[in-house]
Amino acid sequence: MPTAVLKITSGCAEGAVTAIEPEVRRDLTRTHAEIRMDGDSAILSIESSDTSAMRAALNSYLECIVITENIEKITKGTK
Repeated sequence: MPTAVLKITSGCAEGAVTAIEPEVRRDLTRTHAEIRMDGDSAILSIESSDTSAMRAALNSYLECIVITENIEKITKGTK
């Protein structure tokens, strides 16, 4: 079973947890994910039944993380 653990250490870790939490609670047949805070970092754990499901999950979660980071930069006025 493919597994992945992503550690988000950017300043938007809490925002990423808030954004991704509803997604990880969804009942998917081929993928299980959990996200939690660990100090200042967010830890996203993903288990999938096959590599195609893992690829889809990683693409989805990584896109959400990038959007969260971009929003954080825009709202704080940084580049």
